[in-house]
Amino acid sequence: MAVVPTSLGGGAVSSHMTHFSGLRRSFLKLDSSNSDSTHSLFRDVNSHLRLVSSNKGCRGVVTMSGSGKFFVGGNWKCNGTGDSISKLVSDLNSAILESDVDVVVAPPFVYIDQVKNSLSDRIEIAAQNCWTGKGGAFTGEISVEQLKDLGCKWVVLGHSERRHIIGEDDQFIGKKAAYALSEGLGVIACIGELLEEREAGKTFDVCFQQLKAFADAVPSWDKVVIAYEPVWAIGTGKVATPEQAQEVHVAVRDWLNKNVSADVSSKTRIIYGGSVNGGNCAELAKQEDIDGFLVGGASLKGPEFATIINSVTSKKVPA
Repeated sequence: MAVVPTSLGGGAVSSHMTHFSGLRRSFLKLDSSNSDSTHSLFRDVNSHLRLVSSNKGCRGVVTMSGSGKFFVGGNWKCNGTGDSISKLVSDLNSAILESDVDVVVAPPFVYIDQVKNSLSDRIEIAAQNCWTGKGGAFTGEISVEQLKDLGCKWVVLGHSERRHIIGEDDQFIGKKAAYALSEGLGVIACIGELLEEREAGKTFDVCFQQLKAFADAVPSWDKVVIAYEPVWAIGTGKVATPEQAQEVHVAVRDWLNKNVSADVSSKTRIIYGGSVNGGNCAELAKQEDIDGFLVGGASLKGPEFATIINSVTSKKVPA
């Protein structure tokens, strides 16, 4: 994504009026002596930021650019015991959830069967990882076929902890995604930049490179949900502002439009992850291109996870 120039629509802006956000230049102050140029500039900047999604109307009574249901996933990571997970499942089973949301939880592998056998069918089960192909002599790995046998419908792939702690690269992740999709599992495809990459202005470069690895490998996007998770916001208590998250989501949708197809751009849900909780989910959900959430720590608390799921109501506008 090119940096927004300091002169748009013929209106020049002096260099001291710009601020680099780590994504592109954003405008902090404008010379009020030329209001016509100022208004024109904001219109032009807005057209750059809105990109493709500005051409799409609201779907029913929900303000979303993607054409699928709001999607909320809970990534339980390497947390829980049999007892604590039983309590969490009980809390989720008793929660009142909005009907127009797809909800998925990803327990640790050893508890998938327990969760599948006790959790309401309202919530689908995801795995946190899978192997690149059929099972065999791959110690410690889990095959897609085994996940399907347990009743999993989704798998989380490309999470930053797999990328930056385990060392999985883009092509390896793409290969996993391709095989999972070919066998009928849905894929929650994670992308996101490190703090130093954001500060260096490389957010879009990193996200687009990770997207390309998925695009080069997957046979279809019909069962792919993209999760934008800035690494600096995962488990840190820091969260991207709604505007920061929206800007990346718009850029991702535009990348899909230009590099895959307009249809995929329109249909693919792009969800946000990174310290999402019951207190910030409503404001994030109001953003047009945020189609849901991938939730970490807060998904381990049943009532709070229910609040996040029900934040879909923040998207609803009068018909």
